[in-house]
Amino acid sequence: MEISQKYSHLNGEEYLTVHHIDLYDEIIGVISNIDADYFMTKKSKEKTMKGKMLYSPVALNREFNKHFRQKGWGESRYRYYVTTERKYMEEMITMEYQEQKAFLISKGVNQPISSYKQTDFVKDKIAVEVQFGKYAFVAFDLFVKHLLFYSGGLINVGIEILPTKVIQSQMSSGVAYYEGEVYNILRHGRSNPPVPMLILGIEA
Repeated sequence: MEISQKYSHLNGEEYLTVHHIDLYDEIIGVISNIDADYFMTKKSKEKTMKGKMLYSPVALNREFNKHFRQKGWGESRYRYYVTTERKYMEEMITMEYQEQKAFLISKGVNQPISSYKQTDFVKDKIAVEVQFGKYAFVAFDLFVKHLLFYSGGLINVGIEILPTKVIQSQMSSGVAYYEGEVYNILRHGRSNPPVPMLILGIEA
């Protein structure tokens, strides 16, 4: 596969080229080493394209997972405590997990709620998400997950790898695509979400 389009949000690509060009090249290498033709294995059952062979999102995700793991990219979890008080959240955001709990208890919260978010591939404070899933999953990555890891100090930039419309049109309906998700970010304004990101649109 290859990168056919890219969008740098808040200088995400510039950060990579200056500070982590080796890892950026590694990501490009993973993408280029995947032959999408091997994964056109899903026979459609949808009315509009019944019987047509489509790209399998599950198989493609599995292949990306294999290649990134071989390069030493690992899963990361960010654990935190939930609060609906903005003033508490702003104070807690840079605290360690157990410090957050103690802080909330000191403020009179008897049973602090623990939660976590997980990202697939992290290396040297760079997070990569490969998404061949539904629209909601991508929106969650872009507007929640990358931001949470960034504000928590676990990453400096988030990367989202998405199929372009050309590839998405050869998948089951409902799969998110690069052009649509970049449009959604642009609609929110140049500084939202407030985290440096690089969105890559890939094709076969």
